[in-house]
This record gives sequence, structure tokens and C-alpha cells, in this order.
Amino acid sequence: MLKKKDRADVRRGKKEKGVVDRMGKGYLSLVLHCHLPYVRHPEHDRFLEEDWLYEAITETYIPLINVFDGLVNDGVDFRLTMSLTPTLISMLTDPLLQQRYLRHISRLIDLAGKELERTKDEPEFNALARMYFELFQNARFVFEEKYGRNLVTAFRKFQDLGKLEIITCGATHGFLPLMKNAKAVRAQIAVAVQAHTKHLGRPPKGIWLPECGYYEGLDEILGEFGIRYFFTDSHGVFHATPRPKYGVYAPIYCPSGVAAFGRDIESSKQVWSSVEGYPGDYDYRDFYRDVGFDLDFDYVKPYIHPDGIRVNLGIKYYRITGNTNNKEPYVRQRALNKAAEHAGNFLFNREKQVEWLAGAFQDRKPLIVAPYDAELYGHWWFEGPDWINYLVRKTVYDQKTVRLITPSEYLEENPKNQIATPSASSWGFKGYSEVWLNGANDWIYRHLHKAADRMIELARMFPQADGLLLRALNQAARELLLAQSSDWAFIMKTGSHVEYAERRTKEHLLRFTRLYEDVTGNHIDEGRLADLEYIDNVFPDIDYRVYA
Repeated sequence: MLKKKDRADVRRGKKEKGVVDRMGKGYLSLVLHCHLPYVRHPEHDRFLEEDWLYEAITETYIPLINVFDGLVNDGVDFRLTMSLTPTLISMLTDPLLQQRYLRHISRLIDLAGKELERTKDEPEFNALARMYFELFQNARFVFEEKYGRNLVTAFRKFQDLGKLEIITCGATHGFLPLMKNAKAVRAQIAVAVQAHTKHLGRPPKGIWLPECGYYEGLDEILGEFGIRYFFTDSHGVFHATPRPKYGVYAPIYCPSGVAAFGRDIESSKQVWSSVEGYPGDYDYRDFYRDVGFDLDFDYVKPYIHPDGIRVNLGIKYYRITGNTNNKEPYVRQRALNKAAEHAGNFLFNREKQVEWLAGAFQDRKPLIVAPYDAELYGHWWFEGPDWINYLVRKTVYDQKTVRLITPSEYLEENPKNQIATPSASSWGFKGYSEVWLNGANDWIYRHLHKAADRMIELARMFPQADGLLLRALNQAARELLLAQSSDWAFIMKTGSHVEYAERRTKEHLLRFTRLYEDVTGNHIDEGRLADLEYIDNVFPDIDYRVYA
């Protein structure tokens, strides 16, 4: 809680570092979920799915860092919440992937330079080619020179300045409601908290539950590891028992004392929906028209996959235009103007929403929780980071109704909350786990359950391993965690990269089973183990006893 002097300073309009502005009628909590599955293939010089990370760095993470740096440099007292999942942190801090990203961005700079020459007689396209050339150069500068190849240090800087609250997730984004054994759930949380604390310098206050998947009792496990709050989709709180007095516009305490925050439907739809939401505006950049597919094969061959597979290269010259194949050239300033307009519209709607809600709140100010996948901003919606920039500045300077806040700050201001038990829920189609348990992926769970039982058996059999046995048990834990990633089940359901997702699931399960047999049979193959430690090197500090 604020001290008396701090409250007086806020009333006088002073905004000291770390002091939340308590003025206004309500709060907005913007939450960005930064996650990618662990994709690292040192056994290949180029691997198609590794591009997921490189694209996210160039199109989402660095643009967001640039926005945050600009806000800090201009003295804007902002608050955002962001999850950095343990798998993403592992990849962002991996020297091999850092080096490969530099190779990737250097290729794009070279391509953009060629595009400057190719489009020199086409003013509209030449201006865009220059935009991409400068964007890629900036990405390399920010990545290599400004933050020493480790973008986690950038986000940690904003955390330490008190502007960004960084939360964790399951270790490998495993879908917790479908894990039969509570010890397997605990392991996902324990490894996540350890990795987060190591790289961010402090334990996480909150967690983004993988796929927002909640089941009754999960909060007790979170509380064991010091986690104070989590998020659910709207119906997880709406259908809580007893029914929450304030709906999703205030947190509830689970019986364990851990708080649950529910997603606001209205604010989410304005951004998420490609039909009704802002990203579908005709002036914004069209994601699907990319030079990797538009230009002659021989021209783009040096930049696409070595096997000749055409891929998105990130240079896109057209705007959405409309429901037509005849696309018009993208006009950057026009798109920026629209992003500013949409930020103003979003804020106006939140002001009216807060004003309406405030009348029903007697003991607190209402809170609007707006969570999104971070990759929407910049990757899918090119102007998304600019929208965030405009929204934050408008929120801070252009009105006094809504204030930005983090969940932990809201809990500090409102330590007393209704006690209720959220309902079992997830986000995604129908909201009750169907995306991760259906005819396309249901076959994986009996194998995952068996592997988890075996891992717990190993931890019980060898309570104090060392040497080669310790290495084998730790690697078995890594393989199980990687097999449990919810991304593989999600991909099998959506139908894109299915072969890769199935292969990853089977490979990790087979590697785990071989390690289990080697350990129980007392014949560990050290050479093979070393290969696995090199390939699947996630969580170098893991301790298999998290399954004990």
C-alpha cells in the first residue's frame, strides 16, 4: 500500500518512480503473452521451423523493445504485464540461436538492399523497400550492439525500471488440465519458476497458465511456488463458485489465496477479431502478400530455405485493401494514422466502459484485463506495436478516467477480494480444452501419462544420483517436459506443420523411453546421452528431483 506521503504526492500530480497513479475511475491491465515452442536443431545448418523465432524477434520482440525504450526515454510512466515463457527465454539466451539469428537478419538486410535497387523506378515500392532496409538494420543494431544478443536483458531492464511486470508460464507450455499426475504439474511450475528467477533476477509474481487452462486445485500448486495470481478466460471467472460480485472486473481469491483475473471480452474482441477488430482495417499491411512468394524463384532463392521451399521473408508491399486479390500498395503514414485513430477509439471505449462500471463498484475501482498473444503485435498485425505506443501515450496524457496498472499493483491496492473457485476452463474453441483433446491429437496422452509416471518412478528410485546417472535422469526430465508442450497438440488440431508436431512428440517420448530403459537396466550409453544433451539442451540447471 502507498505511504501517506506517496498518496499526497499522487494527489498533487507527482509521479514518483514505482508509485502508481491512483487517480481516475478505473484501471486497464494490458497483458502480452510471449511464447514460442522450443525449436532448436543444431544437427541441421538451416531448419525451417527455427524461423518462427527469428520472425518473432524481428517483427514482435524488437519492435516492442523499441516502443518501451521510446516511452522510457520520453519519461512516460507506463505499466504493462508480459509473460516470457521458459522455452522462449531458453531460446533467446542460447548462443547457437543468437548466432543463427544474426545470420538470418543479415540475409534480410542483403535482400532489402537488392530491393532498393530493383524498385528504384517505382517510388511507392522503393519507399517501402527503404523502410524494410532500415527496419532490418535497426533489428540487427538492437539485437547485437544495444543488448548484446540477449533480448531477455532488454525486458529485464524495463522490469527493473518498474514499467514492465514479467510473469512466467509452464516450463514448456504443457497443458496442465490434461496432466493426470499432480507431480507432473508441479514439475512444470517448479522448472518454470527456477528458470524465470535465474534470468529475470527475481521470482515471478504471476503466471500465464498455458492456454489459460485451469482446473480446481491448480491454484494450490501455484501457491506452493509463491505465485500470487494467474489469468483465466472470461468464463473461468464468470462461472466461479460462488458467482463473483464484480464479474471479471475485479480479481477473485481462490481458497488457496491465489488470485484469478478474468479476461474482458469486449476489449479483447476489438483487437483479436480479424473481421470486426482493428487488424482487419484495409489500410493496414497485408500479411499474406510476401516477396518470398511474389517474386521470381531465382531472385529469392538465396534467401528462402535451401531445399527451395518458399517462405515468408518479411518484405510485404501491399495493404489489405479489401476482400479482393487486387491489392494496392501499402502506405506507411496512412497506416500509422489509422493505428493512432484506433488507439484513440480503444481508449474511448475503455473510458466509457469504466465510467459505466464504476457506478456499480462501492469499495474499489473496476479493472479491465486485456490479454493477448504478443506475436499478434508486429508479426500478424504489423502496426500493432505502434498501436500500443499510441495507446499508452494517450492513456497517460489525454484523459484521466483510465489508468494503466499491473495485476500485482491492483492486488496491493485492493488486498481484500471475494473468495471463489474458478471453473475449469481454457481459451480456444468452446473454452473447455477441446483444442488440446480431440480426434487429431488424443493419441498422445496415454503416452505422456505413462512417461510422467515413469519419471516419477525414477525420481523415487534414485533420490541422490550423481555422475552419469544424474545426467541421464536430468535429460529424461527434459525430454518429458518437451514432449508435454501444448504446442504440438495445438498444431495437430489446426493442421499446419502437423508432421513436425507429430515427429517432435514421438521423438521426445522415444528418447525418454530409451533413457528410462537405460537407467533401470543400468547400461547408460554415455555417447548417446551426450548427443541428447547437445540437441535438447533446454533448462541446463534442471534437477530431476522436481518429480520426487
